[in-house]
Amino acid sequence: MMQQILARLPDWPTWAMQLLFIMAGLLIATHFVSTFVTPADEEEESRNASSDSRKENGIVHSERYEHQHHEFNRFRRKYLTVYLIIMLADWMQGTHMYTLYLSYNVNISALFLTGFLSGAVFAPFLGSAVDKFGRKRSCVIYCVLEIVINVLEHYDDFATLIVGRVLGGISTNLLFSAFESWMTTQHRHLGFPESWLQTTYSNMSIGNGAMAIFAGIVAQVLEDNFGHIGPFQGAVALTILALGLILEWDENYGESQEGEHESSSLYHQFREGWKATLQDSKIWRIGLTQALSEGAMYTFVFMWVPTLLSMDPPGGVPTGCVFSSLMMAITMGGMMFPVVHTVVTKIAGSESSSSEMTASLIYGLASVCMFIPAHCLCSNSVASSCFDRILASFVVVEFSVGLFNPVAGTLRSKYVPDNLQGGILNIFRLPLNVIVVAGTYATDVLPVYQVYMIVSACFMAAALLQATLIFGAPTTSGSQNNVVESTKKNN
Repeated sequence: MMQQILARLPDWPTWAMQLLFIMAGLLIATHFVSTFVTPADEEEESRNASSDSRKENGIVHSERYEHQHHEFNRFRRKYLTVYLIIMLADWMQGTHMYTLYLSYNVNISALFLTGFLSGAVFAPFLGSAVDKFGRKRSCVIYCVLEIVINVLEHYDDFATLIVGRVLGGISTNLLFSAFESWMTTQHRHLGFPESWLQTTYSNMSIGNGAMAIFAGIVAQVLEDNFGHIGPFQGAVALTILALGLILEWDENYGESQEGEHESSSLYHQFREGWKATLQDSKIWRIGLTQALSEGAMYTFVFMWVPTLLSMDPPGGVPTGCVFSSLMMAITMGGMMFPVVHTVVTKIAGSESSSSEMTASLIYGLASVCMFIPAHCLCSNSVASSCFDRILASFVVVEFSVGLFNPVAGTLRSKYVPDNLQGGILNIFRLPLNVIVVAGTYATDVLPVYQVYMIVSACFMAAALLQATLIFGAPTTSGSQNNVVESTKKNN
């Protein structure tokens, strides 16, 4: 019986199969830990956070609380359904874009670089348009752009593909600003407690990792049946589905007061976004911290496959198997974030700075992980015996990514004003794209160990910069800051 089971397994090297099974076991264990440990803490935190809205003349209205929690779960499912469909479509493209361009025999580096440069060029201006013309409308435009881009991928003409990459830079900025801005503002419009935002961000991180794992399988099946373009055709179908669901959303804008977006100009939104970023050191420190950490992460994404291939492990490197294992690590990080955050909060003894402290520790962990391949690869004689250590460091750094995705979202919602979220989130992407372009270029001109040293240094710089916010954490959220600003204007 066991031999029959083994015979049906893919013909992958032993080390890869062991990694996959170990990660699957850890994922199951993490699920049980997060299920049995988190809910009690989350429930207590949620009830404390919403106590003001549930008390009247000393009487706790449990029915009102239960209704609010029910409405929150409905809202969260509504958003996460769209988010997960969109991320599945995005991952399906990402896993097979390189092989598609390789089959077209075009300049792959030029295409990828064009996408990043497009993102950097449009980032400073696009977010202001998101705030001015509406977050829902921007999400709709994202879907339309993605459908057009995936249709353009059907053609092997280099100029056509370049146009697709330029549009891809625009759509990527919308993906990582419009959707989150809509969710955060709508969460506050509906009157849900701020602490519940962490739940949504954690679910997003878990779901993102799960969609990445699922995307690898679905994309491979589509490629087997429809060729290299199959995953992109599947992405079109998923994006159309998401578009239909987005049309049911309510619209919201970047405004301090109702209807303000109608009287404010696009230039006003642009100017106010840059003004807030440059004048408030907390905002630009959050932006730079996340640009450093995400830029380092994207550079690592470019490097892990060639690094493992260069070490020539026994049986080769089944990239799909390793990719799935790394995505399981991201999912585990998302599951463990509420637990880690609760532990850090209890140690710190203060809720106001716990997110900042958690983020600093996570970035520090990622820095240590990236120092391991830097140290091992600086000597060829040592590198050959470091494969297990390097592979383990890759798994842990992806676990860190799963942790810092929700905490980064929490910090953005904490420091960035609601009325300028779209603009400021896109401003954050300007240094991010610069770092990614620089990291991509560094992989071509510097020894591998030096690039890993730079990646480690970026994570450590993010940890130190994040630590400067621990003792200056605000007690008000982004939405509350808007109220303060509006009061000052009226006075």
